[in-house]
Amino acid sequence: MKRYYKFLTIIFFIALDYLSLISAEQCAFFMRNTFFHSSRLHVSWLNFWIVFPFLYVFFINLGQLYNRRRPFYKEVEQIFQAVFYGTAAIIFVLYVARSAAYTSRFFVGAFGILAFTFLVLQRYFIKNYLQRRQLLQIPVIIIGAGRTAELLVKSLQNDPGMGYKIVGLLEDNKVEKGLLEKYHVLGGFADAENVIKKTKVKNVFIAAPGLDDSVLGMLIYRIQPLVENIQLITNLVGVPIGSAEVESIFNEKLLILRLKNNLARPLNRYIKTVLDYLLTIAGILVIWPLLLFIAIWIYLDSPGKIIFKHMRVGKGGKLFSCYKFRSMYINAQEKLNEMLAKDPAIREEWERDFKLKNDPRITKSGAFLRKTSLDELPQIFNVLRGEMSLVGPRPIVEEELARYGEFVQDYLMVKPGITGMWQVNGRSDTTYEERVQMDVWYVRNWSVWLDIMLLWRTIKAVFTGKGAY
Repeated sequence: MKRYYKFLTIIFFIALDYLSLISAEQCAFFMRNTFFHSSRLHVSWLNFWIVFPFLYVFFINLGQLYNRRRPFYKEVEQIFQAVFYGTAAIIFVLYVARSAAYTSRFFVGAFGILAFTFLVLQRYFIKNYLQRRQLLQIPVIIIGAGRTAELLVKSLQNDPGMGYKIVGLLEDNKVEKGLLEKYHVLGGFADAENVIKKTKVKNVFIAAPGLDDSVLGMLIYRIQPLVENIQLITNLVGVPIGSAEVESIFNEKLLILRLKNNLARPLNRYIKTVLDYLLTIAGILVIWPLLLFIAIWIYLDSPGKIIFKHMRVGKGGKLFSCYKFRSMYINAQEKLNEMLAKDPAIREEWERDFKLKNDPRITKSGAFLRKTSLDELPQIFNVLRGEMSLVGPRPIVEEELARYGEFVQDYLMVKPGITGMWQVNGRSDTTYEERVQMDVWYVRNWSVWLDIMLLWRTIKAVFTGKGAY
């Protein structure tokens, strides 16, 4: 059975994708015939059941989504590309077959949108289920049991796209208390060959960046003939390599990483700005009843101004008025000054985080708005004014610039965002140093797809309310 395990896993996911695509096609077909009564759409049996869905499957396979495990956000990116090219291929087939005039453009567009939606949802729920049940997971051994290995294990546990089952660890030193304690230490680095032969594991992660180059090189040479894949975690943690390109110099056996600064490219900045305006305008049209309801609630709860303006640092260090729904009483600043003068503990918390966890200045409506981050909705008008972006570093006050130290230029390179890395990764539960690192990582690894995924994850963060106060 193990001999055909990989093949059967691929067939399983192809079958699931095919069912998702047929379901999307059925929905698109139903929508077209429901919304347009003047003429009924007919699609040939061959196109409906074979050609259209398998064009999508072809591009999904081309993106290596059946034979390679990767973080789920990367999987979604590959699905998006596969659906885009699959839709283009369907249009091409229709023109070549001279049936484009008889096929609804609404049907093709709706099919593409629904195909992407159904594929992403299906893979998310199925892979979460498989991960919880430890089904169809790839056995893996992790060489190393330090901080880097702990971060790797955390990622493998939390990301359904990875799909690995950790068989055990190899480590020469004692495993510290924490996440790695739950896994067996199968031996030291010198035991790698025997352990791999005994467990018959074909995938290995090397997460020991402290190893000397010669020792690491010899370790790889020893185990490479015994496994199918070796995935090496480098000591470049935090370095902006999100869009790195890998090359090698054959004769000298050198590895080259080409690091790109995406935000230095004018076209990328233009694309980001256009995306901001399009999504913001569409968002306002959808949420304006919610904005009106919140405004009325705030006034009834605590009469006064609905919108609170606070000076924040924008791109290039330019100050601007950042809009928020008022979540505090009118005399909040006077109360803050009084508390800071009287209570050293409160003053220490404020100086550390520029926030108070149990803040008596917050109104009842404000507590809910802060918990759900709905108090930040008026910042969409800052986006329209060109002062903020939908996604970016969190807006800070002038006094906080000093906390960024040598990374301050990274912060000032872009517009602050309504949401970003900090907002979807624990928010106020993180330390200030971690927030700075998140902002810097975002700026240096920016991509359009990263913005889309952070916007998606923001929805989850709003509903859970984790770390918000």
